[in-house]
Amino acid sequence: MTADAPECCTELISRLDSVHEDLVEIAPKKDLTIISRPLPENGAILMGFPGSGLVGTIALQYMVDQLEFEQIGSMNSRYFPPLAMMNKGLINDPVRIYAKSSGDYAIAAIVADIPIAPPICYEISNAIMDWLQPFKPKEVLTIAGIVTNEPEKRVFGVATTTDALQRIQDVTLVLPIGSISGIASSILTECKARNIPAFGLLGETINAPDPRASAATIEVLNKMYNLSLDIQPLIEQAVEIEQTMGKLAEEVQQSADAMPKKDLPMYG
Repeated sequence: MTADAPECCTELISRLDSVHEDLVEIAPKKDLTIISRPLPENGAILMGFPGSGLVGTIALQYMVDQLEFEQIGSMNSRYFPPLAMMNKGLINDPVRIYAKSSGDYAIAAIVADIPIAPPICYEISNAIMDWLQPFKPKEVLTIAGIVTNEPEKRVFGVATTTDALQRIQDVTLVLPIGSISGIASSILTECKARNIPAFGLLGETINAPDPRASAATIEVLNKMYNLSLDIQPLIEQAVEIEQTMGKLAEEVQQSADAMPKKDLPMYG
């Protein structure tokens, strides 16, 4: 706990420690608060935030559900839109942290239901990496969507180093030139600055909830991490998921439009 942490956080730690000494690790930041148990050291960190096609959110939520990852924490920020999703009557944390270790892999996943506004992408990505770095992640991987005019569901790949690029060049189509925007770009930039190997998987999508693009990125994860995750149920549920995620996307957009712009820090 840092010396300048809010008094309320100090009291919360005291109460939690009296119940389970190793229950949580609390990382209060100016822009982001993380409440989580420690992550597996030297593991892979996968991240999915809403963007084009909601590719990352759908893919990683499917992965943690199917492989029975344990939710170990959550994130919140005063800059997040005031939106909470429900599942069977229960409120979901807007940004959730999951983890699972097996003989083949140690993976933590950060899955978000809410978008990160462009003006605060730097602050959020910087705070996440400050929290992650002490756990010495082996690699970081972000999943996002890339809108094209093609009907295929290809997965494009980018990496922060030449060595990292070799790891994905046989399982993705390496993006030769272009740009990436949003929180995924900020995470990758932070990783490059900190010398942490990182990858970006960009599922080819339309600008609407796209479970089929998510399924294509899961196939890449299967090859990278030996997950043996069956994507057929995701394909079969595509219509239902598209309807549900479409409603989510509409509510998120309405919430973002209603947020006063003066509440967001501006730079440049």
